Amino acid sequence: MKYYYLLVLCRILYPGSKKEAFESRNKFFEKFDFSLKDIYRALDYFDQYKDDIQKVMWENTKEPYNRDLSIGYFDCTNYYFEIDYNDEDLVDEEGNILEKGYRKRGPEKNHRPDPIVEMGLLLDNKILPASYKIFPGNDSEKTQFRPIIKDTKRTHGIDKIIVVADRGLNTSDNMWFLAGKNDDKCKNNDGYVYGQSVRGANKEFKEWVLNQDGYINDIEYTRDGKEDFFRHRIYDKDGSFKEYKKEKLLFRHKSRVVAKQIQIEKDGKRNVTVNTYQKQMVYYSQKYADRQRYEREKMIEKAKNLIENPTKYTKATSYGAAYYVNNIAFDKDTGEIIKGRELSLNEEAIKEQEKYDGYYSIVTSELNYTDQKMRQVYRELIDIENSFKITKTNLEARPVYVWTKEHIEGHFLTCFISLVILRLIENRLNYKYTIENIIDTLRQTIALELEHNIYQQKAPTKITKDLCDAFSLDLYRKRRDLKNIKKIF
Repeated sequence: MKYYYLLVLCRILYPGSKKEAFESRNKFFEKFDFSLKDIYRALDYFDQYKDDIQKVMWENTKEPYNRDLSIGYFDCTNYYFEIDYNDEDLVDEEGNILEKGYRKRGPEKNHRPDPIVEMGLLLDNKILPASYKIFPGNDSEKTQFRPIIKDTKRTHGIDKIIVVADRGLNTSDNMWFLAGKNDDKCKNNDGYVYGQSVRGANKEFKEWVLNQDGYINDIEYTRDGKEDFFRHRIYDKDGSFKEYKKEKLLFRHKSRVVAKQIQIEKDGKRNVTVNTYQKQMVYYSQKYADRQRYEREKMIEKAKNLIENPTKYTKATSYGAAYYVNNIAFDKDTGEIIKGRELSLNEEAIKEQEKYDGYYSIVTSELNYTDQKMRQVYRELIDIENSFKITKTNLEARPVYVWTKEHIEGHFLTCFISLVILRLIENRLNYKYTIENIIDTLRQTIALELEHNIYQQKAPTKITKDLCDAFSLDLYRKRRDLKNIKKIF
């Protein structure tokens, strides 16, 4: 157990390789008397119990932190490996896949060409991590979503969950999996709150969005209940930026309940047409419109440069701008832009995009939700991005240097446990401090040996004092002997 304890401590305080964690073992009062090989054996061992560990963590924190999975926030991200080739699949003599390789090239968030693994993460209603799952980098998050939710309900003892996810998970099969037909006979089914693409919707939905009948004006509020403001970009008639103007943030919204016709896979058959009841809400925000216009202008400038200098770009580096270029094509092997094609700016695409600036839609199975409730629930999804940021930045979960499936799983279990601990500390401190502040304070909570078994602690900071109060610890005394320090442990 101490092997893994050291890995978690170092992942929070001194993130790095497993070898670096082992070399840091003497920084702690705990005695870590084992070898580097034991560290790697621990990864193999704990991989076998990753689901049980997640279950125990949930059960042990559920009551003390009033955790609730009646609403769960789900998203996926990926982590890259600095290797050249995909992991091979394990196949039998007939070519059937027995076990898929983990590290596979897929749609990496930063458009890197490296092989990746995907992580699906589920947060509870308090935005605390509840469960996770790792899967191969070339698997679709759309299909992995369903077994993750199903397994979490089983291991965590959840009867019903309303899953909040972005539009990437908004598929017909996922809707049907959670809510079914969503009529009176489906009251005990799970539910969803999804983002909905307006630009990618069908013609009828787009016409409903652009039709101004039924819209209600409202005031936008921040997450802490205060009126929201934004700096509005003012443009001249020629479209050039003129100045910023601070305005109260207003938005317009409307909603409807529809019997949505979808095609799903059912009883082994694909493209089976069924109906499901859904509430659809669309809102328009000037702040959102302003940001979309600004971001599109940057892409258009990049597209113009690409047209003038196509040899400087590849499929990866032209991401976003290529949409605004006519007649562009890429070499499948190199990703380079194919030469000899006449490139031009796609004015029609620009005009089509402009129509929907500022509009965003949310759809839900919860037909009794008000528009405000839908927005309130959906906007909390941003916290899952913050959790991914913590793993990638503060916990340095990537790039990953272990390579066996068991070690990869063991590595990400370490990262998950560390994330849960940091989020629980953040919660216990009433979110007064950032994760960076908390980690830095924990790092600086040290004691220097003055003489044999007598240590002097560093003077406590405001955060240290709040930590002591929150966890009923006494770290105020400047000098302590080793026996007293062990009592604290």
